[in-house]
Amino acid sequence: MHIKERNIRTITRVASLSAAVVVALVVAFSTTTTPESASMLVQGEDLNAVRQLVGEVGGEVTHELSIINTVAANLSASQIERIESSPLVSSIQTNRVVSTASNSKKKSAKKQAEQNADAGVEPSADEEKPVDIEHPYTEFPALVGADALHDLGVTGRDITIAIVDTGFDKPKFLQILPERLVYHYDAILGVEIVLDEDSDKLGHGTHITSIAASGAVDTLGGRYNGIAPEANIVAIKAFDDEGQGTYADVIRAIQEVVANKDRFDIRVMNLSFSATPQSHYWEDPVNQAVMRAWEAGIVVVASAGNTGPDPMTIGVPGNVPYVITVGAITDNYTPDDDRDDRMASFSSAGPTVERFVKPEVVAFGGHIGASIRSNNRLSTKHSEYVVGTDYFVMSGTSQSAGIVTGIAALILQENPTLTPDEVKCRVMASAHPALTRAGDYAYSLFQQGAGLVDAYGAVFQGASGCANIGLDVSKDLTGEEHYVGLVQEDKNGKYFVEGVNGSKWNGKMFDKASFLWSNATLNNDSFLWNNSFLWNNSSFASDSFLWNNSFLWNNSTMEAASIGVNAWVEQQ
Repeated sequence: MHIKERNIRTITRVASLSAAVVVALVVAFSTTTTPESASMLVQGEDLNAVRQLVGEVGGEVTHELSIINTVAANLSASQIERIESSPLVSSIQTNRVVSTASNSKKKSAKKQAEQNADAGVEPSADEEKPVDIEHPYTEFPALVGADALHDLGVTGRDITIAIVDTGFDKPKFLQILPERLVYHYDAILGVEIVLDEDSDKLGHGTHITSIAASGAVDTLGGRYNGIAPEANIVAIKAFDDEGQGTYADVIRAIQEVVANKDRFDIRVMNLSFSATPQSHYWEDPVNQAVMRAWEAGIVVVASAGNTGPDPMTIGVPGNVPYVITVGAITDNYTPDDDRDDRMASFSSAGPTVERFVKPEVVAFGGHIGASIRSNNRLSTKHSEYVVGTDYFVMSGTSQSAGIVTGIAALILQENPTLTPDEVKCRVMASAHPALTRAGDYAYSLFQQGAGLVDAYGAVFQGASGCANIGLDVSKDLTGEEHYVGLVQEDKNGKYFVEGVNGSKWNGKMFDKASFLWSNATLNNDSFLWNNSFLWNNSSFASDSFLWNNSFLWNNSTMEAASIGVNAWVEQQ
């Protein structure tokens, strides 16, 4: 196998199964509640052979995960040792616990704040709620331009989105078009749920589904309170009533989505959870399942995680280079004034260990109001965030990922033949840089990626070929090639992309948080200076200058000897 550094060089890698198994054993047997055994993920070339091997050593198979040729099994230390020596086994890893919500155990204040953010509960330290609030929650469809698409009939109709989360309760928004819920599955038990049954005792999954696809009309704005209000819904429960799940449950959930892709025409999958990476992206079992979904033609939208703002805090599966990873921005309770919009302090930042820029984009994730039942655990425990009888306010990258999930459905309704790579390209190419309150400095590329999403632009602009260039998910999955990005680290521990932030690239000069994006070119003796952006397929002719806080959008050009200061050149 090879690790392929994009457009740079190829490096041979030799894997050590024994080292991975040692780590897995230490973790598993130090955390399991049953000292005699631990839940492990056993992977090989042939699923049947692996299952038979586990049975021969006396292990108990709990999950058959054909999507990655893996079984989850309860195994003792001696059984693991016997399995490790078999040539049928390529990997043994701990069946890790992953969660979307905080639990009841006592934690440090910092850890509790992080897990509150994971639960979607608004972190009070991040946003101080004003005494008098005209807008108790963000009218996010209007802020990302989705309401203008609704007026044109672009509502996600005939596109199915899958939400892998804590399940789904049918709040009022689904009563308008109850047939939109086309499939309901419990990946913990491995059984289909009757469509008219509820499964979400926590409320997180219902909240994310509402953000992506609510058909309810907001009483404040008189508009839909969801991004894709007529999209079909596949609800997959992979996390329990406390927000806890396992890798095996999540992988089985993704497997169910892929298996039913054609049956329900599933085009988009939302993964609003995050776990700390403990391996390269291609070695992580959840990531492998996610890559299978992408290979199958499903657009995967993942939350960046809520452990920011420090670099290298992107979680699994947001660290998969193929998927659309979403960070969070807040409107600061002033939706009519974008000058004070800012990154949410909890939003995780890149780069990834493999040196990819993440997140790809940001969306609103502060104080997002969406429908959940009034008697679930979140709304009962945090009643101060209940608004009226219909809405509950949460914050997190879970919520921002829900927005982008809905946007992907809108793109596909209008452009149904697009591949996941092409959808990702349009989401990124139409995004706008997110600025600080003063508007003086752009946020780091590793905090905001391409910037704040624009649903209208993503649907109607025709960008192509600007995402996942040089990556091959099929070769990645077979182990023929793995990939490393272009992010570098300087002697002071600062991350940068070659040619950005004061570096030279092919003789062109950049300085102070300026960005040169996909397929954009800077010709002879041209300069890109303070906080300026050059976007997809845009070009400078000779002796052109783009100066302070200037933007050159998609497919735009500046002729020779032209100068832009504080200029916004719109796409042509």
